[in-house]
Amino acid sequence: MKVEHKGHTIHIKDTQLDIPHLIHCIESDLIQFGQHNLIVDLSRHTQITTKDLQAFLPLIKLVKKNKKSFIFVAPSADFNAIPTSIVAVPSLLEAHDLIEMDEIERDLGF
Repeated sequence: MKVEHKGHTIHIKDTQLDIPHLIHCIESDLIQFGQHNLIVDLSRHTQITTKDLQAFLPLIKLVKKNKKSFIFVAPSADFNAIPTSIVAVPSLLEAHDLIEMDEIERDLGF
């Protein structure tokens, strides 16, 4: 797992192609990540499934409880099959754009 801080966002890149291990690593560092938006970059995965993304749901709920965003970069995902409780985009630029829009909405009280 590679972690980069960029302003109010933490970009986590999966380097081992192991979803359960990545979830475990994020859980153990969640206190450190608590006040930041999270982008989990799964772009190295060639076959990401909805089930893989749903494994992150407890983490997603914790991050959203802190009024922060949790977004996946998953270009190989089937975006039509992903539930609305999970936010996934095909590129890192789109992830940053979504976080920016989420921050604006939170600032405006939505």
